[in-house]
Amino acid sequence: MRKAAHARLAVVAGLAALLALGSGVSVRALGGEAPGSGGAGAEDVTPAWDQVATIRGAAERLGQLHRAKGAKAAYDLIDACYRTHSLSSTYGEGYEICIVQDYLETRTLMKVYARMPPEMLEKLGVPSPQDLARGMTERIAHGFGQYGKSQAYADNLKKLVDQHGVPVFLALVFPEAADSIQGQQKSKPK
Repeated sequence: MRKAAHARLAVVAGLAALLALGSGVSVRALGGEAPGSGGAGAEDVTPAWDQVATIRGAAERLGQLHRAKGAKAAYDLIDACYRTHSLSSTYGEGYEICIVQDYLETRTLMKVYARMPPEMLEKLGVPSPQDLARGMTERIAHGFGQYGKSQAYADNLKKLVDQHGVPVFLALVFPEAADSIQGQQKSKPK
């Protein structure tokens, strides 16, 4: 039993790292619903709220908080968000904001910390990128599993956050880097 648990943890950590660094993650592998496995259908992919506006608003609020008070304050907000919205019997906009903000903060810190030597991370007392990935995966997998969200929903949400949330968040937290990225994208031939 222990070997199976350790193997699952290793798979989950690997999947989280892929998710946080820009690749897809399987909701099914994390304990959620897979397409065609009894989860919701098309209505699962398109929620009743304006996802893009919600994502941008969540990214803006988190970015402003992170810039003013740092990553700890951002994670305190995310923790309070999950504690509040996980009490609901249905998946809603509030819970999705928790996931969006968790993904934005964790993805960004993973990329920053991945550039630092492990000794420096230890000296600063910050978690490794793998530990960040593991924690985020557990939180997001729990939410998608709790509410039976499909792989299609997870994939669509990630795509929307990457497209609409990441630029807003980065522009607030790392404005110089965001300007550099925008300049590179404008100079690419289409």
